[in-house]
Amino acid sequence: MNAISANLDARTRDAALAALRSGGRMRLLPFIGPAVVASVAYIDPGNFATNLQAGARFGYTLLWVVLWANLMAMLVQTLSAKLGIATGKNLPEVIRDHWPKPLVWFYWAQAELVAIFTDLAEFLGAALGFHLLLGLPMEAAVLLAFAATMGILYLEQQGFRGIELVIAALVGVIALTFGVQLLFAHVAIAPALQGLLVPRLPGPEATYLAVGILGATVMPHVIYLHSSLTQYRLVVPEEEKPALMRQTRREVVLAMGVAGLINLAMLAVAAGAFAGQPGMDDLGAAWAQMGQALGPLAAAAFAVALLASGLSSSAVGTLSGQVVMQGFVGFRINLWLRRSLTALPALVVVLLGLDPTRVLVFSQVVLSFGIPFALVPLMHFTARRTLMGRLANTRAITLLGWLVTVLVSSLNLWLLAGLLRGG
Repeated sequence: MNAISANLDARTRDAALAALRSGGRMRLLPFIGPAVVASVAYIDPGNFATNLQAGARFGYTLLWVVLWANLMAMLVQTLSAKLGIATGKNLPEVIRDHWPKPLVWFYWAQAELVAIFTDLAEFLGAALGFHLLLGLPMEAAVLLAFAATMGILYLEQQGFRGIELVIAALVGVIALTFGVQLLFAHVAIAPALQGLLVPRLPGPEATYLAVGILGATVMPHVIYLHSSLTQYRLVVPEEEKPALMRQTRREVVLAMGVAGLINLAMLAVAAGAFAGQPGMDDLGAAWAQMGQALGPLAAAAFAVALLASGLSSSAVGTLSGQVVMQGFVGFRINLWLRRSLTALPALVVVLLGLDPTRVLVFSQVVLSFGIPFALVPLMHFTARRTLMGRLANTRAITLLGWLVTVLVSSLNLWLLAGLLRGG
């Protein structure tokens, strides 16, 4: 049994099957859902922190990192979705079925550690959004964020389509608010294009932020989640799986494309408004500066986007943790209990008076170290024809996927070496 009830309601399922079998131009709407949910992990509060700092410290220089990270995300999420469609199982379940038990338990332990840092970043982001918008103390904002997240998770009991629609609406809010900010920010087109197309890493600090951007974009927990969202959502005969995969690929490109544009807008707004200014390490200070530089409407839009990002990604992070636990070790706890437990680290951070933005950026670097652990089995299993059937990776896709895995791992080692040298 799947860790979450991601299967479609009867009406949406019938519409999707009719579109799949129509033989004409297939509608995309019935298939939209899993990739939209997964895309939330690519525009979570960690992205706000890393993109804001990258833009403020290095202008448009790291735009290329955002672009390539989102292209990687398209590939990775397509493969994750394909694994669920082809096998009827999610990635943790496939690992549990095919690998030795000690290795499975190790994978579960590291995935849970990654989930803790994921929940920490997302919950802090939602609380900070309430704090900025309503002027609440952070302690009260944490409690309000907890209640709002529980409300979103309650929809899962009424059918997963409700969660998909709510999260799609929140993504729309984030896109709209950054569109508003772009109208106020003075983005320099030529330097922005250069930063987008010319790869550069000017020093160890830029490398640190680049790895943080990767951790905030190609997120390991959602690699596990996406395969769970597709495994039971629309079950079709073997001969119809290639057609379903084509629709799924279209949805992934659309959802990840929107997420990529939002990330590019985040960094471009920061570069246009704050490049070279001190004090941009703190999201609260940046919000205040945004009000002074771009006006109260832009500042309010930033706070609304941060809140929408935190709430949606917090709910998705909780679902991911459930998939990880049940998939690897076959154990499940109530979603509300899991959300209560994973809210504790954020509360501790607030009570200790730690800087939420610095904690957010550090959490994204930790997430980046978890990416290869998810990518290696994903690439291994999706290339196996005995497991994937006609949906097995081609040699070109396998090569590209392993290149992504090696690139991310190399950046992590580069960062670690710099930290050990004290740079």
